[in-house]
Amino acid sequence: MTHLTVNQTQFPTVHFQRLSKDQCRRIHWASLEILERVGIRLYLQEAIDLLKKAGADIEDGNLALVPPGMVERALSTAPSRVVLCDRNGRPTMPLEGHRCFYGPGSDCMHIVDHRTGERRDAVIADVEKGTVLCDALPNVDFVMSMVVPSDVDDVLADRYQMKAMLSHTTKPIIVVTYDLDGLVDAIDMAERVVGGAAVLRKQPLTACYINVATGLRHNKEALQKLLFLAEKRLPALYIPVSTCGVSAPVTAAGAIAIDYAGALLGLVLSQLKQEGAPFIAPGMQPSPLDLRTLVSPYCPAERGFAQAMSHFYDLPQFALGGATDAKVVDQQAAAEAALTLLTETLGGGNIIHDLGYLESGLTFSFPQLVICDEIVSWIKAYVNGIEISDETLALELIAEYRDQGPYLESEHTLSNYRRRWYPDLFERADYETWLERGGQDLGQRATGRVQELLDEHEPDPLPQDLRQQLQDVISRAGDR
Repeated sequence: MTHLTVNQTQFPTVHFQRLSKDQCRRIHWASLEILERVGIRLYLQEAIDLLKKAGADIEDGNLALVPPGMVERALSTAPSRVVLCDRNGRPTMPLEGHRCFYGPGSDCMHIVDHRTGERRDAVIADVEKGTVLCDALPNVDFVMSMVVPSDVDDVLADRYQMKAMLSHTTKPIIVVTYDLDGLVDAIDMAERVVGGAAVLRKQPLTACYINVATGLRHNKEALQKLLFLAEKRLPALYIPVSTCGVSAPVTAAGAIAIDYAGALLGLVLSQLKQEGAPFIAPGMQPSPLDLRTLVSPYCPAERGFAQAMSHFYDLPQFALGGATDAKVVDQQAAAEAALTLLTETLGGGNIIHDLGYLESGLTFSFPQLVICDEIVSWIKAYVNGIEISDETLALELIAEYRDQGPYLESEHTLSNYRRRWYPDLFERADYETWLERGGQDLGQRATGRVQELLDEHEPDPLPQDLRQQLQDVISRAGDR
């Protein structure tokens, strides 16, 4: 039996698999056929040269046709386990099997200001405050930049994001950069913080999320970042982002076959560049285009299939949950966050990102992130199941009390009541007490909780000399 694991705790609850092994195998074969017969366009000469030297056919200048044997070899050398560490070098995110970890996403253009309710352009202070909030929330395991700051140089925004994250949390960081230069600078910053390149390689504080144009077209920037990380032996999240019905078939199976063909090509390239390089595969499948609205939804019910494929390959995966297509923190937002977080957890998503997303990835919300933290807490209690033992069966107590009770006054109750899950944010008081406390709904309580955490929580500070070094990296980039 495969057990579900959340963070470092293994639970006696079986996981939920959306595809059978036979179904996974058919998609795998389809991906191999795409690689060998259809081919994938590559827009980086180094990548083309690596494949050609290894035995792949290159047609029409940049169309790579990759034989199955190259994929099988890459799968045999890529690690099935990748461990991310915190700023102090402690291994906190072992990405393996069905272990689940949770965090926000990156690069929303807008934020709903929790103080005013206004939807506005994001600024760098939002990245800083959001990182402090992530550092404070007990069920947020890693940090991403959440928003794109509009008040700094567009070319350098990814560097400002990295500085803000490194300065305001000790948790692992998944970085997104616009190009190779941005990634080089982000890794330079991380190396300075942890004590050098060798330390970062052994205790990776950061991994990079690489968006690939589509499964069949690999853009220059994505390939450059993949090969740079492979040479550094740092984790790469190589994620093709085809859209069902636009850049891939409208059917989930066909779209996944294309995106996994792309992911497997990325795996082959990473292993050709540096055998054993850590590689993290897609755990979120191509988004369908809603043909009524022309929006790519973040919360379709058709999910979990790409998760099954990454487990089939025994590769760590990057999944998506805690997001919503709602525009504000409302009933839809809470429902979609809960549904996606539960399904992604039951499917064993390793890195479950996008907690706090509104508006199909365009807007971020701190209160929504706090609500997601509470939902994850509930899910952990759910998958924990119950312990069956003499202590928990309590037969002697039942024989003593029979139907007389009250069990409330027993020593057994005092010793065991903390085994139950108690909410921090969800409301359980009676109606009159709820009214006395202000009669607030979930969104209002979450908003208050955000401000409490921002007022009270003090992250472990980054020494001032290191902060200055991070600023020096940004200044150097600006002078290029």
